[in-house]
Amino acid sequence: MESTPTPGSGPWTNPLEHCPRTRRLVPRTGHLRHSLGLFLLSFWLLSLAQAHTASTAYLQVSAMSDRISGRLELPLRDLEDRFGLDTNEDGQLTWGEFRRRGAEIEAWVRRGLVWSSGTNALPWTTAEWQVSQRQDEGYAVLDFQVNEVAEVQLTYGLLWDQDPLHRCLVFWNAASRPGQVLALSPTDRTWSVPAPGATTSAGWLTLVREGVHHIWTGYDHLLFLLALLLPAVLRRTPTGWAPVGDLGSALRDVIKVVTAFTVAHSLTLILVTLGWVSLPSRWVEVTIAGSIGVAAFANFRGRPRLGDSGIREILTSPWAVAFLFGLIHGFGFAGVLTELELPPGHLAGPLLGFNLGVELGQLACVLVFVPLAFALRATWFYRQGVLPVGSALILLMAAGWVVERSFGLGFMPL
Repeated sequence: MESTPTPGSGPWTNPLEHCPRTRRLVPRTGHLRHSLGLFLLSFWLLSLAQAHTASTAYLQVSAMSDRISGRLELPLRDLEDRFGLDTNEDGQLTWGEFRRRGAEIEAWVRRGLVWSSGTNALPWTTAEWQVSQRQDEGYAVLDFQVNEVAEVQLTYGLLWDQDPLHRCLVFWNAASRPGQVLALSPTDRTWSVPAPGATTSAGWLTLVREGVHHIWTGYDHLLFLLALLLPAVLRRTPTGWAPVGDLGSALRDVIKVVTAFTVAHSLTLILVTLGWVSLPSRWVEVTIAGSIGVAAFANFRGRPRLGDSGIREILTSPWAVAFLFGLIHGFGFAGVLTELELPPGHLAGPLLGFNLGVELGQLACVLVFVPLAFALRATWFYRQGVLPVGSALILLMAAGWVVERSFGLGFMPL
């Protein structure tokens, strides 16, 4: 990932296209119990789609014998939300508009990025602002230097007041232990920078937590999995959907779907992180959105019937859909690790930790959904409400994502 200076006054790639917008949901009246249930389902699904996309800052830190140097990268969309940088409101953020507020933004960064030794705050110097691109999103870049290496602590406090899901991923590089990664969060804001000759095991558990965080805030991945699991507690009959007779039948379908999805995206995650395969990010994002629509649409056609074959079987078999499109979802999961630019010889630990976190986060969601769905499977609310209404909402969201991601539009909140 290259970061380039920003001379001239030309517009950057529009960082405002994906800024979230708040919506309200008004419930319909009707039979109290059923209407309330449908309202809660709709609210939950739409709240996933309308939630603010969790922002991520990147902090690269290198410990040398006499100083600490680093680079901070902040999402431009978050800076626009905070400072209103697009002064003429034309949807294009230019270097001139940013530069007019550059000193103010740096002063804000200095208040929220504090280097200290013991109880004493340490001075640090900065270079000129630059810009970079990460997965088609603009970032403001600030290089810095701290002329101290003994007992240095970093306290990070940027952007959490406007986005509680914000994370700062720290990539620490030292000759004795290159390629260490950790995450700073609202509950873990301080990091003690290891001395240049020190060794540490910090980083692996951080990647596990980041894997969990990634799947829980990866709303497109969750909606894909949810669309596949909605019919797992039902069976198709000539007269429509009917509840399965026992929990074992439901669990067999759930295990097939989850295993297929896990194997597929894990395989792709490994291949992408090792640099063996790659695809254009826009193509991946469009295909992920399309996969959600396919999974949701299959719920209106029911389970595969005797005689189904070929593409028809694939489009109606949840485990087959999970595996086929899970290969593409793996490219999305790999984004976090590839953005960290880990050294080739230090990929195993971060890869294992992150993938384990993804699986644990996914498993937690399944363990919440399946017992609840099984308990409700025989009710009108689930068969005539949750399954069709939920699938329709997911399908609409997928269609919106496909259009937005195909043409680079900004009408969706994610």
